[in-house]
Amino acid sequence: MSDRRAPPVWIRHAVDGAPAVAFLAVLLITRNFALATWFVVGGSALALAVGLIVERRLAPLPAFSGVLALVFGGASLLLHRADILQMKMTIVDGVLGAVLFGGLALKKNPLKALLGGAFDLPDSAWRTLAIRYGLFWWACAVANEVVRRTLSAVIWGEFRLAVMIAAVVFALAQTPFLMRHNRIDRTNNIPEPPESGL
Repeated sequence: MSDRRAPPVWIRHAVDGAPAVAFLAVLLITRNFALATWFVVGGSALALAVGLIVERRLAPLPAFSGVLALVFGGASLLLHRADILQMKMTIVDGVLGAVLFGGLALKKNPLKALLGGAFDLPDSAWRTLAIRYGLFWWACAVANEVVRRTLSAVIWGEFRLAVMIAAVVFALAQTPFLMRHNRIDRTNNIPEPPESGL
């Protein structure tokens, strides 16, 4: 029987977040959106490959975000239009929010399906958590549309960095709620919103 252990969770987070971090670093240093876009396209392809090699599978949400980064980043470079890549965040966050609210309308909870192995919450708590994340992602999508339509590409990059920080703060802010409702002692795993990346 194979005794292959699962890779540390930090590897997955590092791989998933690397393209976005590389993009933002290059954009803020060089102020060159096209050059930064090459980094996110190459980084996304590498992240998908590494994720497949390390975990022997492609997790649905990182794969969804990574493929969209390749498609929108490639189109942005091909057509020389920064706004194409910028729209990717709107689409990803909008879809994530729609999936959560659509699931709740159908008496399902996608968030519970994703995190149910880490937390044992009553259905009412799962619903509250799904609503919070749905609203957060939709707020990010709306804010992205406002910023990308009214401000420069470089300022949008700075805004994108602020959103990444806000996502971490938002996830940490859910800790008291989880500790209060979790029926098993697994509260060390704080749910992070799937990285929408770039």
